[in-house]
Amino acid sequence: METGSKLRLADVFVSIADPRQAGKVEHDLVELLVVAVNGVLVGADTFVEIELWAQERLDWLRRYLRLANGIPSHDTFGRLFGLIDPGEFAAAFRSWVSAIAPGLGADAVVAIDGKTSRRSGKIDATPLHLVSAFAAGAGLVLGQRATAQKSNEKTAIPELLATLALEGCIVTIDAMGTQANIAQAIRNRGADYVLAVKDNQPILADSLRDFFALFKTAPQRTPHTTAETIEKNHGRHEIRRCFAFDQLDCLARPEQWVDLKSFAVIESERCVAGKTSVEHRFYISSLPPDAERLSQAIRAHWSVENRLHWCMDVAFADDQMRARTGHTAHNLAILKHITLNLIRLDPIKRKGGIRARRFIAATSDRYREHLLGLA
Repeated sequence: METGSKLRLADVFVSIADPRQAGKVEHDLVELLVVAVNGVLVGADTFVEIELWAQERLDWLRRYLRLANGIPSHDTFGRLFGLIDPGEFAAAFRSWVSAIAPGLGADAVVAIDGKTSRRSGKIDATPLHLVSAFAAGAGLVLGQRATAQKSNEKTAIPELLATLALEGCIVTIDAMGTQANIAQAIRNRGADYVLAVKDNQPILADSLRDFFALFKTAPQRTPHTTAETIEKNHGRHEIRRCFAFDQLDCLARPEQWVDLKSFAVIESERCVAGKTSVEHRFYISSLPPDAERLSQAIRAHWSVENRLHWCMDVAFADDQMRARTGHTAHNLAILKHITLNLIRLDPIKRKGGIRARRFIAATSDRYREHLLGLA
């Protein structure tokens, strides 16, 4: 099967090693994975649902696949997804994305953030926590990396960055990833960084707070740039002001951050039901002190929450996933990322969100073929 750019799905999966014993194999690995992609595309969230749908649509699937021994059982799907090396599956995913996704272009924001599949854990193991790279403008997942057992995002992020083509992009990361080695890893990939600063970098955070408090007493005395946006919706009125500076000598140990050129403060003034609150958020960046540019990058970062993490939970029931055997949870998450990208790459604008698109794909062979590049 193909995608919209005429890249066959079979070519995406052919690089994955089959972990099964050769003498006991009844179903072709690539065909099984293609069936699974189709199952998730049409709304199946479990292996039982994938099997049931595929059995009903066997005639359609055989237009494009041999399926000499029919549709595998849900147990076969489960065992295989528990055994497949998630590193190989993720590498195949990245190869597919790089081949079919439109070029990101200069200043494209790539948001790095993590999400836990809360019900994928068991007594002797923590739940799957996957760090994903999300192209904010295109709405596409570029890659993912699971955190190691008893580890956190600080180790997974550099490993993920090393696999991505980021030349000319702006990489944004929340405070967990604000580490000197991560800033270096981003610059090594030819990208700029915008990193949030919170109390996990207490000395740096305090120096930013002290600088901004002094700045507010006499703003005209300190060179800076500003940008302002206003939002009104659902009874909430919010004014966001971005202040950008290049007075790096005022920060604590600025030399530890490679190519550091600026820092920014986002001042959010919210009015809800007649009550006003003010919040300040702090960032450091390798970009020049251009408040408009920095503000846009910071705002774009939050699309990873509602266009990826929220979609995984609401449209794909990720937090309800109880896959706990071997690598099943990790491989299923990648399968869902493939499906999300297929839907987002649809060049025809359609009404409805991800759940609605999956429903249409389940009921319309033509729409499913269109998403897969078969129509």
